[in-house]
Amino acid sequence: MQPNKTTVALRIYHEDTDSGGVVYHANYLRYMERARTEWLSERGFGHDEVAREWGLLFVVRSLDIKFLRPARLGDYLQAGAELVEMRHGLMTFDQRVIRADQELARALVRVAAVDIGNFKSARVPERMRQALGVDA
Repeated sequence: MQPNKTTVALRIYHEDTDSGGVVYHANYLRYMERARTEWLSERGFGHDEVAREWGLLFVVRSLDIKFLRPARLGDYLQAGAELVEMRHGLMTFDQRVIRADQELARALVRVAAVDIGNFKSARVPERMRQALGVDA
């Protein structure tokens, strides 16, 4: 495992595609979500645990995505999440979906920590920041 990067293997099934066998554009967001979820889990912070023990949820605040090439039925892909910045309660991920050596989609995804009770912005606790490999 690289310090700030996680990659998830994917296979494209009929359910992922449109009638032409091309991956539906919104599914790239699902693949990127899986990679971010695994990124947190690999560092010991599953979503349920973070909500229960820290009182936090992580929600997408914004994203900038570029679709570069289509994925198709039967393709084997990799979805990656790399933390590139963390400020207080806002994490920025560089995310990519690739097939072999071809980049199919890339996005900068900003994820905000929010209080589970009122959905207001929250600061990620120092202990969690340190565990995530971020300077407090």
